Amino acid sequence: MERVQLSHLRVLLAVAEHGGFTAAAERTGMSQPHVSRSIAALEADLGTALLVRRREGVALTEAGRRAVSRAREAIRHFDLIRPDVAAAVGHVVGSLRLASLPSATGTLIAARLRAFNGRHPQVSVRVLEGYSPEIRAWLKNGAAEMGVVVLPESGVHTVPLGTDTMVALLPRDHALASARTVAVRALAGEPFILTTGGCRPVILNGVRQADATLSIAYEAGELSAIIAMVDAGLGVSIVPTLGLPTDLGNTVIRPLDRPIHRTLALAVPSLDDCTPVARAFLDHALLP
Repeated sequence: MERVQLSHLRVLLAVAEHGGFTAAAERTGMSQPHVSRSIAALEADLGTALLVRRREGVALTEAGRRAVSRAREAIRHFDLIRPDVAAAVGHVVGSLRLASLPSATGTLIAARLRAFNGRHPQVSVRVLEGYSPEIRAWLKNGAAEMGVVVLPESGVHTVPLGTDTMVALLPRDHALASARTVAVRALAGEPFILTTGGCRPVILNGVRQADATLSIAYEAGELSAIIAMVDAGLGVSIVPTLGLPTDLGNTVIRPLDRPIHRTLALAVPSLDDCTPVARAFLDHALLP
């Protein structure tokens, strides 16, 4: 067991997180043969197969899943040595893996990262983009130290980032497109395109509060896909203003008669177990 190398564990995590040897090689800057040799050496050291190669990529064996869990924990503790020592003398160094909603990356996160980097130039940040279920999983399994979540979110420590408002998204030639505001109940009688993203519960709750029931015809994750579907006349939708492009094609947005708001926040699994870099970024996010 003493022969297991930390570098091999890092390669295992890269393969597990990116779903294959080629993607792991690209992410780590290694050659694919080097990645393959590292996994082979680790499997030889542990005496069992950790990965199963399939046509669509690789999958973890049960032993592989356990190895990944322990490897992530071991690497996390190893990587905290330098930041913890630096923090003891008032320095912030190291890395941060921040999971973000696509709509929040450019609007709420980018400027904060720029200012944070100016204050702490020895910190490197890797942004992972995904939707709420993925972000929750990344925070839980340690793939990210911090994530952007939609409040309320249980089981994590949060710092609010900002609030945005939901709006109706309609084809330009729709009968409701000329209205100054659109009644939530009026949308209930239309084919509705519902997001599968983080604001889905917020939208559904707002619709319930308006005593309405949606006629869900389609579901999509990407905001761009929802805009394209509304543009094509497949239905109407409710979308967040945050991250909306300036060019909406042949669609228009209109305020809702009963405003629906969404509050986004930075989340860490535990404030007590927060890494020095993540704690510094949380403190930075609270600055005016």
